[in-house]
Amino acid sequence: MVDNYILVVDDEQRMRKLIKDFLVAKGYSILEAEDGEKALEVFEEHKNEINLILLDVMMPKLDGWSVLRQIRQESKVPIIMLTARGEEQDELFGFELGVDEYISKPFSPKILAARVEAILKRTSGDKKEIKDCGGIKIDKEGRTVSVDGKNIELSLREYELLVYLIENENIALSRDKILNNVWNYDYYGDSRTIDSHIKKIRHKLGKKGKYIKTIRGVGYKFEIK
Repeated sequence: MVDNYILVVDDEQRMRKLIKDFLVAKGYSILEAEDGEKALEVFEEHKNEINLILLDVMMPKLDGWSVLRQIRQESKVPIIMLTARGEEQDELFGFELGVDEYISKPFSPKILAARVEAILKRTSGDKKEIKDCGGIKIDKEGRTVSVDGKNIELSLREYELLVYLIENENIALSRDKILNNVWNYDYYGDSRTIDSHIKKIRHKLGKKGKYIKTIRGVGYKFEIK
């Protein structure tokens, strides 16, 4: 079995130790960084081994948003943001930048471990390929999406949302249903998070973005017509 390497980035040594001890007990291998600059150094050195990043927002030298932006320029590795802030605008901002999960401190180590396990399971899960849907082709083995033969870059959450819509083609899906199935846990934030993701997906799909229909008062539907 190949180890799952997790990079834990937090300027508080106590917090890093708490997370590390709990995840190591679950069988994960951990890399650490105490600030944003160190995080980028560790990532560059081990980017072919890191399967997930736990990234604090408020840190010296480089904050979490800056680290996130730089990593997203070259990698789609799943990222969970850890922050003491719980305001909706911060959460929406994180998703806009490509965050896959968002956990506010203080949090339960058991909940954190469950989120980590869920993300790693999804990123290494089903290997079947979805059929070509109106020029949109999804390869689950490579976790890639192409439009008319040209690959497009999607974050993990954008990818999972698009897959869910396509797998439920012609079915009107409520925002609550999307949150429960794509986010994979009871989500207490603003449903505008979905709208933000849909907007970005449509933009990346170009002309094919019209296949994602807005159903007023309900949610969204993938429909080729």
